[in-house]
Amino acid sequence: MTPDLDALQVHHFDALENRYAEVLTAQGYDRLLIYSGRPTRHFGDDQDASFCSYGHFQHWTGQSQLTHSWLLVQPGRRPVCYLHAPDDFWHLPAQLPDEAWTARLEVVVGRYDEAPPIATGGRLAVIGDVSAATSAALGAELNPATLLTALDEGRVRKSDYEIACLSEANRRSVLGHSAARNAFLAGGSELDIHLSYLQASRQREGELPYDNIVGIGCHAAVLHYQHYDTQAPRKRYSLLVDAGHRYRGYCADITRTWPGAEADPLFADLIAGMHEIKQRLVSEVAPGVAFVELHERMHRLLGELLAKSELVRGSSDTAIESGITRAFCPHGLGHLLGIQVHDVAGRTAHDGSPLPPPADHPALRLTRELEAGMAVTIEPGLYVIPMLLEPLKSGPTARHLNWPMIERLAPHGGIRIEDNVIVTADAGRNLTVDIE
Repeated sequence: MTPDLDALQVHHFDALENRYAEVLTAQGYDRLLIYSGRPTRHFGDDQDASFCSYGHFQHWTGQSQLTHSWLLVQPGRRPVCYLHAPDDFWHLPAQLPDEAWTARLEVVVGRYDEAPPIATGGRLAVIGDVSAATSAALGAELNPATLLTALDEGRVRKSDYEIACLSEANRRSVLGHSAARNAFLAGGSELDIHLSYLQASRQREGELPYDNIVGIGCHAAVLHYQHYDTQAPRKRYSLLVDAGHRYRGYCADITRTWPGAEADPLFADLIAGMHEIKQRLVSEVAPGVAFVELHERMHRLLGELLAKSELVRGSSDTAIESGITRAFCPHGLGHLLGIQVHDVAGRTAHDGSPLPPPADHPALRLTRELEAGMAVTIEPGLYVIPMLLEPLKSGPTARHLNWPMIERLAPHGGIRIEDNVIVTADAGRNLTVDIE
């Protein structure tokens, strides 16, 4: 059944007004001005870098491309959106979408290269990429840390509207992944695969929530591989695609890995094993689960797979205690997901106190206990990364590794399987359907 997004959005807007009123009142602020942000111009050039509006601005509006716009929030009063849309024959002026939230605002259209001329009086905070000079001219406090911490916490648990948006972002992203797989099997290059993804998911490159990762063969071992070869490789061992979609401001973040025509049969078996690990971890998502413990559970399951496949000689315990699993998977199990792909407050407690990652797992982006309403990624990985594995050859760990088998797998790069999961009242609900 298709959700009524307008009705859900109205409830979301109600909750935002209430939340902000509580936070502002508790911290003694009368008003808050949120800046969407401005594009950054390349040095010595007249072209701008890709732009994405500030997360807290998007939390209200869902608009990721609105530049130079402002939102004034005052408890008990209608929010005011200062929409930057000057008369212009070079560019199409900005417009607000036909969505339910726009009826809840007072919209003032104009040119806002600088802050809008708002009335003085009361204690004002301004948040976003705002200069100290601008905040001083407004008589405002700039990006107060305690206020930002409280507003970040308000984005941790998603409303029904936000979950519906995340679900739709997943649906559209899956269409792109399916097209990417087909382009790979048809003999396409990394660029061909990337373009197929964009076309099927109906996105411009500048609207992506993050740069697509499209790695064929050994490129799949570069965790944030940032290039697209224009020529197809002579041998097609594997494809890893980490790509998403942004819908009304909310991001999907999905990864899949497929074997190619020249893939070693072991690699296909490892992909199947990683899918099973991902499924088992998703099944363990629930309120009250410590994500650090779930991350450590991933390493135990990975150790079992390495031992079963004979990449490691010995037990799962051997693979974990010797640091082998960390060499095969140096990243965290997942992160919070929402308006930002790596959403805010993943390493802070309710009260804003820091929750740093364990020393053995410094890349882990989510260290909190799971709560109902959180959206998280679950993304176990297994990679042949020479700079991490080579040092193991000269130590006591060397005897535990099957080096000839590792060499066979090296041209395949690696495997990452990533789904997006909502923490419900008693379990996890997977938003990412299987990709054919």
